[in-house]
Formats: sequence, structure tokens, C-alpha cells
Amino acid sequence: MATIRVPNEVPSPAQDSETLNQAFRGWGTDEKAIIRVLGQRDESQRRRIRESYKEIYGKDLIHDLSSELSGDFMKAVVLWAYDPAERDARLVNKILKDKKKKKSLENLKVIVEISCTTSPNHLIAVRKAYCSLFDSSLEEDIASSLPFPLAKFLVTLASSFRYEKDKTDAEVATIEAAMLREAIEKKQLDHDHVLYILGTRSIYQLRETFVAYKKNYEVTIDEDVDGCPGDADLRSLLQMAILCIDTPEKHFAKVVRDSIEGFGTDEDSLTRAIVARAEIDLMKVRGEYFNMYNTSMDNAITGDISGDYKDFIITLLGSKI
Repeated sequence: MATIRVPNEVPSPAQDSETLNQAFRGWGTDEKAIIRVLGQRDESQRRRIRESYKEIYGKDLIHDLSSELSGDFMKAVVLWAYDPAERDARLVNKILKDKKKKKSLENLKVIVEISCTTSPNHLIAVRKAYCSLFDSSLEEDIASSLPFPLAKFLVTLASSFRYEKDKTDAEVATIEAAMLREAIEKKQLDHDHVLYILGTRSIYQLRETFVAYKKNYEVTIDEDVDGCPGDADLRSLLQMAILCIDTPEKHFAKVVRDSIEGFGTDEDSLTRAIVARAEIDLMKVRGEYFNMYNTSMDNAITGDISGDYKDFIITLLGSKI
């Protein structure tokens, strides 16, 4: 389900480090070499390259990438080069600590993505990385940076540790579907029952609950939440969490679509979606994109971007440049 293509024969980390160091030398930068090396290495291989580069040259690879590259290409390569947990911790911190920009709903969606579409162990790694990098807990910074209804919901999601196996209980699903229905009917989207259920149950159990909800009330929970008055931002984040839990590939297909629709391209959102899912389920995202929009995701993306940034994104999509 991943899209990146790792060659059958991969050079050693030392050889890759040498190739990258050579790419930085001289009057210009060899962007093609950087794409060829980093764009075709998996997470563990990239980590070993960073370690080797530091050992051989006494320099931080990410620092050199940031210095030698520019624009959206630089942002994409740097995000890809980071350890995934550190990458996500830095993304969230940037959102919470950027005083120049309003903490928009669009930015806050990153916290929902990380909390609801990654594994429990990855989320713990993100929280550990956050503490190590910023001398503060992720939960503490969410709580101190956002208004109460949103903070309460996002702290619940970010601090969860869900059971990961596919065991489900139909009776629990029916009971908790009723609890969710009651909270929505009472217009209490921040009710403890809602937060408890969405923030603690396994992904598989929640999917069973969503099925029970539709069966018993002849409407999806997403539709019921959509029609519930109250805090519009909380309602939107709840809907996003439900989609991320139920079908994450549809969520990321929508992120890609939204990033390239209309006037201009939201490169940050596009980069985040491709980088986050290239080693997980980007093949499924590609299929959902076609089902939802009746067009090729790859063609839609590559028709909207250009230059080295385009070549790098194409490489992560598994195509040859």
C-alpha cells in the first residue's frame, strides 16, 4: 500500500551520505541526486543515512538540506528526512506556537490526523519527541493554546492509547452508538461520553459503532453531527476525526483534492499528505481519490506543481522522473 520504490540494490548509508555531500558542493546543488537518494529510501534507511552523514562529516544532514535547498522543495525534503515522530511533533508545535498566524481550523486538523490515523505506538513516540524537543508536553501546549471546547477534544485525542487489534464487541457498539446519539440530540458535542468513546476505543471498535449508529438511526453519525448546532469548529473537528477513524484514505484524498483545487496550490497541505502516507497507504489514497473525483490523483497533482518540488513528489508517488 506504500508508494515509494526502494531499489533492489541500495548503496550503504556511507555511500548515500557521500552522494548527498557531493550534491551540496560547488556552485550549485545537485537536486536530482538528493531526490534519487532520499526519495527512494524507507524510514530506517533514511535514519541510517542521517547517522552516517553526521559521523562522517560532523554535520547535521537536515541542517545542510535546509541551507542548500529552498522553497516548497526544501520543506518537502526536510519533512521526509525527519524521523516520522519528530516530524509530527514539529508540525504540531509550529501550529501551536506560531504567534504570527491565527490557529486556524485548517491547521488544527493536523492534530486530528496524527491522533486518529497513526498507530498508538507512533502517537506515543510523537509525544515523547515533543517533550524532548520543546521541554513541554504536547497535551499541555494544546490546553494552553486553544479555547476550552477545542482543547478538551484535542487533548483527549492526542493522549489516547488505543487497543490496536481488530477485536470488536457488537453489544458495546450498540450501547455506545446510543450514547453518541443522545449527546448529539442534546446538542452536547463536547459531552464526556463523546470524548470518552472517540478518544479511547480502538479504531475497529469505533468502526463497528459507526455501523451500528447507521443501522439503528438510519443516518450516519457524520450527518447527525453536521446538523447539530453549536460550536462550528468543534463540529468540524469531530467530523474530521470520524472520517479519519473510519476511512483515513478518504480523508487524505480530500486533503490532496482541497490542496490543488481553486486558485493556487496549498503546497504545505499537499506535502503533508504525501509525506505522511507514502510509506503507509498512499496507494489506497490514490484509489479513493479516483473513486471520489473520477480522475487520477497523480495527474491532478503533477499538473498543479512544477520544478524540483514536482520531481520529488512524483518520486514519493512511486513514479520515475
